[in-house]
Amino acid sequence: MKRLKTASEAEIVVKKSRFIAIALPISSLDEVKTLVREVWQRHPEATHVVHAAVVGDSGSLYSCSDDREPKNTAGRPALEVLKGSGITDIIVCIVRYFGGTLLGTGGLVKAYGDAVREVLRTVETEEIVRRTGFSILTGYEFYDRIRRALPSYDISGLEEDFGEGIRIRGEIAETQKEAFDELFSSLTMGRASLSWK
Repeated sequence: MKRLKTASEAEIVVKKSRFIAIALPISSLDEVKTLVREVWQRHPEATHVVHAAVVGDSGSLYSCSDDREPKNTAGRPALEVLKGSGITDIIVCIVRYFGGTLLGTGGLVKAYGDAVREVLRTVETEEIVRRTGFSILTGYEFYDRIRRALPSYDISGLEEDFGEGIRIRGEIAETQKEAFDELFSSLTMGRASLSWK
């Protein structure tokens, strides 16, 4: 799965109706109403603001709304495109300015789906990296060896506490856990401790 990094916007026109798709990062479905309200405030003359959202590391939480368009002609097709994209932690609000021509149910389904596809072409994403926490307790004699090895790994949130011994904490990509464990054992010859959270 990938995660949306930054907001993005794209527009399509179908029979004089404007469909402006706005992709925004989101971390919880609790944010949906606030973000939809903010989009309405930016587009007070719009006819509809439809939304579709996918949240969670595995993209298993969803939300969508037709916003007064005929049932399942707007939010659902937008959500299906979003679910198929492999992107999570994203909400796409589709702002519609009615152009005077009715599109029919099939036309609406296509227009809302196409608007989401258009904005997805422009978004910037990042791979989701699953991490696991670690804690090292070592004496000063191994500190330099360990410290030199750390930049070779995908580690975040690194903290160090110096006292009688040294405690080093952080999070490492789960895919590197086994290799890190083996290197740590060889660097310290089993005379320092590494624990996993």
